Amino acid sequence: MNTRTEALIGKFAMDLLKERKVFVFGVGGVGGYVAEALARSGVGTVAVADFDTVEETNLNRQIIALKSTVGQNKAELMAARMRQINDKIVAKYFPEKIDETNIRYMMIEKYDYIIDAVDDVKAKVAIIKMAKEKKIPVISCMGTGNKIRPEKLKIADIKKTTTCPLAKAVRKALRVEGITEGVKVVYSTEEPLVSGTEDENGKVSPASAIFVPAAAGIMIAGEVFRDLTYLNE
Repeated sequence: MNTRTEALIGKFAMDLLKERKVFVFGVGGVGGYVAEALARSGVGTVAVADFDTVEETNLNRQIIALKSTVGQNKAELMAARMRQINDKIVAKYFPEKIDETNIRYMMIEKYDYIIDAVDDVKAKVAIIKMAKEKKIPVISCMGTGNKIRPEKLKIADIKKTTTCPLAKAVRKALRVEGITEGVKVVYSTEEPLVSGTEDENGKVSPASAIFVPAAAGIMIAGEVFRDLTYLNE
């Protein structure tokens, strides 16, 4: 199925991808596109974790969100979708909310790359901290909500991030853990258009459109793809 990709990067790199194992935490607006791209690129094993279910509000941007999938678990849907794309892939899923306790039972030390695409600061720090502890490369997505300009996205070390409120919060939390650099992130330099939307329960969620989350997911997948095949060297 990957003759076009192999024509681009060669058989050696393609064979490397078949042996690689990647763990994607969060398969919503960003992580869904990451997992999709990795599956289509020929990565041999992709695990996904997400406790959430598809909602009507996800239909504007999430790749697994359809009228027919509303109410279903995102991780399970993404694993099934990856198998439909590549019947050779080992697609694992964990329908769980990530915290410092359960992440230890997901055997991330068996993976070659960790991708953080969750939106909770504590969970992001737990993922990054565990990846650093196990000496596994990790890339983390910062805020993509309230924005419409994908061309403002950048890949950088977290210590060099600007503008993004989520990056600021994550930097602060990581400092408490003694982590100040060496964390690759995708972030946006775009100033947020709005501060978010409030539902009937008073919960404020980021406003969103498909462009920035999807582009961030593809950027992350591309970076991981190049790292795993040594094309970034």
